Amino acid sequence: MSSSEIILYDYWRSTASWRVRIALNLSGLRWRSCPVDLLSGKQSGETHLARNPQGLVPVLDIDGHRLTQSLAILDYLEETGRVSLVPAEPARAARMRAISMAIACDLHPVCNLRVATHAVALTGREETRAEWMRHFIRTGLEAVERMLDPEGPFCMGASLTQADLCLVPQLYNATRWSVPVDDLQRIQRVARSCEIIDAFRGPARDPDNHAPLG
Repeated sequence: MSSSEIILYDYWRSTASWRVRIALNLSGLRWRSCPVDLLSGKQSGETHLARNPQGLVPVLDIDGHRLTQSLAILDYLEETGRVSLVPAEPARAARMRAISMAIACDLHPVCNLRVATHAVALTGREETRAEWMRHFIRTGLEAVERMLDPEGPFCMGASLTQADLCLVPQLYNATRWSVPVDDLQRIQRVARSCEIIDAFRGPARDPDNHAPLG
């Protein structure tokens, strides 16, 4: 993979992909989105499975490498000097990773499209999908609220970190599934602080309208 072009295989509504889009936007790198339509099952086709055997997005082609898993991609961008989103002090870095993982490794996976679809299949009720999403998103965000810095303005305090890149996309899902979050004051503070940063702009309304910054 020798091309110098940076390509992100993603889906406009994927919160994991959105984390990486924010980081790429913050980096100032020029990159191109190649959408993978999850609803039509493109992620399970041979072409995408060759990119990622898990059949998931995002996948990032960069520097001759093909990278998967959003947090691993964020670390690669950090360690190659493209972004600076990890606190230097080890304990603060560990706390930041705890917040990031609470969202990306605990909350997000159970609200994944394939998990919610399986829950619907088991119950035979389409209503299960929304009930499932609202339950896990709300309880997950309640825990994250208590983990955030009490002063802010960002998740870890004065500086933007990977934790903010994980939290903001998850709030999109909360809105989508009508999860009440207005009472989560620290989370609302982070959302307000990030929404004025261009790199955090929301996903496009549809794949055809999805054009990255840069």
